[in-house]
This record gives sequence, structure tokens and C-alpha cells, in this order.
Amino acid sequence: MAVTGPAEDSGALDEWRKRVLQDPGIVLDDPEVMRALVLTSERAMGGNVVDLRGMAMERLESRLERLEDTHRAVIAAAYENLASTNQIHRALLTLLDADRFEGFVLDLGGEVADILRVEAVRLVLESAEQSAGLGKLDRVLRVKPPGYVEHYMSGGRPVPPRPIVLRQGVPPSSGPYGEVAADLRSEALMRLDLGPGRLPGMLAMGSEDPHRFKPGQGTDLLSFFTGTFERVLRRWLS
Repeated sequence: MAVTGPAEDSGALDEWRKRVLQDPGIVLDDPEVMRALVLTSERAMGGNVVDLRGMAMERLESRLERLEDTHRAVIAAAYENLASTNQIHRALLTLLDADRFEGFVLDLGGEVADILRVEAVRLVLESAEQSAGLGKLDRVLRVKPPGYVEHYMSGGRPVPPRPIVLRQGVPPSSGPYGEVAADLRSEALMRLDLGPGRLPGMLAMGSEDPHRFKPGQGTDLLSFFTGTFERVLRRWLS
């Protein structure tokens, strides 16, 4: 085994010194190396001398860490927003592909729910008449008396109507989800304008994740989804 001698060590140091002089960024861009240099300088000056360089470096490092955290958060939010946009587009394309009303409705509770990563999707239509058996559509479609949409979206409170409501908690048994309501922990409710002379409707999405939908979240994508969905639904109902 070869043993490194003083001459070889000296040669390596000289080579390192040349590299640093040619490219100081090797040292300047390395926080640990710079910290070691400043600490060595402070020890050499003794305990009675305060070197502001060390304090300035600590502050700069703290600011850099905060900037890096912010940078990562912005990138993560951008990726999440892009992924959500792609989900909305895929869900709408699935609905546009339906060639029958039955398929359109059933896709809501099937493929569309899977794409949007929610456990339950329900379409609520108000009607003054009692509905007959809905057959397969009963899994997704709910026919309720006039005033139901407003009452459910407001939680029975006298609050100004909103087009989209996001809330956490287990939906009430009077909700549109049926037996699966007990497994849900958050929901998104979207009011549907079905055109002149028609009672309003509602699209309800329920999730087992309590943080999937909550007050304060942005609703731009849901607004786009709702606007497109209600336009397609109007055509089926015409």
C-alpha cells in the first residue's frame, strides 16, 4: 500500500490552492466551508473581539433557507394546481363523450369520481313532482323537493347564497350521499343553473379525506367545472 509523504501532501495543497484561486466559487458557494473559515478567523481574534461577518453570514443563511422553503412551496403549489387542472379537463372530457343521459349520469359516480379522487359524486335536481323509480340512476341522481339545494348548501342558516360551498365534517343524514355519508369527512357543493323556468340543481362531491375540501381553498377550477357541467346538463334536459 502506498504511503503519502509530505511532498505529495504539499503538491495536493498547491493544486487545491490553484483551483480555488482560479475559481473562488468553489469556496464561496459552499456554506460549510465559508462557515469554517469565519469561525477560524473569530477564534484567531480572541473572545474580546466581535466579528460582524459571522453574524451577517448567519442572517444571510437564515434568509436563504427561508427563500428556499418559499421556492419549494411555490413549485409544489404549481405542480398541484397543474395536476388539478388536468383532472378537471379529463373529467369533463369523459362527460362530453357520453352518448346517452344514463351514461352521462352514471359516469359521474364512476369514472369521473375516480379521476377527481373523491369517494362520492351526486347530482341533485329539484322537482315539485314525486319521482318514480330511477333504476340505475338512483346510484348518482337525487330528486328533491323545491328549496332543498338552498337549504342544504346553507346548512339551514340564513346566509347569502353562494355558488360553491366547501366544508369539512361528516355530511348530515339528510344529505344526498345515502349510506356512504358516514364515511365522508369533507364535501364540495356546486349550485347548478339549469336555465330559465327550471329549478336549480346541485352537484355534490364527498371525500373521505377531511382536508380534501375545506373553507378558504380556491374554487376557480371547481367554478370552471361547474360552468361546463351545467351547460352540458342543460342540453340533456332540453
